[in-house]
Amino acid sequence: MDQSVVSNPRVADGTRGNVPQGDAGFRVESDLYAPVKGFLEARGYEVKGEINGCDVVGVRGAEPPVIVELKLAFGLGLVLQGVDRLSLTDHVYLAVPRPGRRARGVSIYRSDVRGLCRRLGLGLMTVVPGQAARGVEVLLDPLPYRPRRGGKRLTRLLGEHARRAGDPNRGGATRTPLVTAYRQEALRCALLIGESAAGSLQALRETGLVPNAPRILQRDVYGWFERVARATYRLTARARQDIARFAVAGRLPALPDRPPALTAPAAADSVLCLRSGPSARSRGS
Repeated sequence: MDQSVVSNPRVADGTRGNVPQGDAGFRVESDLYAPVKGFLEARGYEVKGEINGCDVVGVRGAEPPVIVELKLAFGLGLVLQGVDRLSLTDHVYLAVPRPGRRARGVSIYRSDVRGLCRRLGLGLMTVVPGQAARGVEVLLDPLPYRPRRGGKRLTRLLGEHARRAGDPNRGGATRTPLVTAYRQEALRCALLIGESAAGSLQALRETGLVPNAPRILQRDVYGWFERVARATYRLTARARQDIARFAVAGRLPALPDRPPALTAPAAADSVLCLRSGPSARSRGS
């Protein structure tokens, strides 16, 4: 079903309307994240960055997810990324900075570039630096494409998106630890234990905030927990350092109201069109 969800000044005759022109003034790929996120959020999507290798993932109700891959220039690597994401959803877009008059390399305005994306079933958008969401222009919407679906990968993608609290990562960011749903739960576990000298597994379970506490404590992926007695743990020096680092970056998960004591055990889990208005529907509906 042709489901039109977003408005954009691009028109059928190929002109770009009144979208502001710009140049490739972005320094890193993650600089494109905020405008693209704002653009999708304005169309009703819940957007999060760096979900299972995807730069930008937008989810709206029961619709298939929208995935946007970010790059500072159009090239083969970006195309290959987009093709890989088609195993997850038909709604895949490639986003690059809008080239200026003296831009080098392959121009995204070339008809053969748009033709390549169209044949592969990929959408294409550009971003103007300093223009926020209004600087995003959709050049091409993805056409129907039916590669073999990666069902397990899609399940993991949507599961990670649903479990991850908030949006702690900037899409396109590299060389920085990603705050995954698992890491968020491990951090909650560490914060709860850190409130006292040691924390019991039973008390952690009773908070209801760390349902996977047994596995997290036993695997100790990050080297944060030290067993001091049967089913009782305390934090390592590394845990306190990492908690401080995430706190400075503002990436610690919030802890809602909970039972106060951890040390005293108790007695007894379609075709997308980004160029049309959010209320538009299928042509055939």
